[in-house]
Amino acid sequence: MGFLKEFKDFAVKGNVMDMAVGVIIGGAFGKIVTSLVNDILMPPIGVIMGNTNFSDLKLDISAVRDAVGTGVEAAEPVYWNYGAFIQQCIDFIILAFCVFLIVKLMNQLKKKKEEPAPAPAPAPEPEPTKEEILLTEIRDLLKEK
Repeated sequence: MGFLKEFKDFAVKGNVMDMAVGVIIGGAFGKIVTSLVNDILMPPIGVIMGNTNFSDLKLDISAVRDAVGTGVEAAEPVYWNYGAFIQQCIDFIILAFCVFLIVKLMNQLKKKKEEPAPAPAPAPEPEPTKEEILLTEIRDLLKEK
């Protein structure tokens, strides 16, 4: 029973809920970044590179299989889809940069929250009263004697 109670405490504490919200938002954010790369960034880059669609970039490596001499001649061609890999790398870089910015922002907010309010400037020392001035003069006269 101790294990179940411990799990219930963990689940109800909010850690699981926070994690679930993070996973859901992260999944949606990942789809947004994928769309940004595939639909917004890659088409102009493809046009600049001569109407290239990166997802179609692939290398037929069937010739390697044929050169090795496996004896299979009518097999399906084998492609190395490096264009899709390039798009995934760009997805990753953008997503990693966004996460970096979010973590940086959260750290700044946390640091501001933790910083104590600046201590008030010390009050200037009050002017000595007439009695203190008189006592100081008497002390100085007694020192001279």
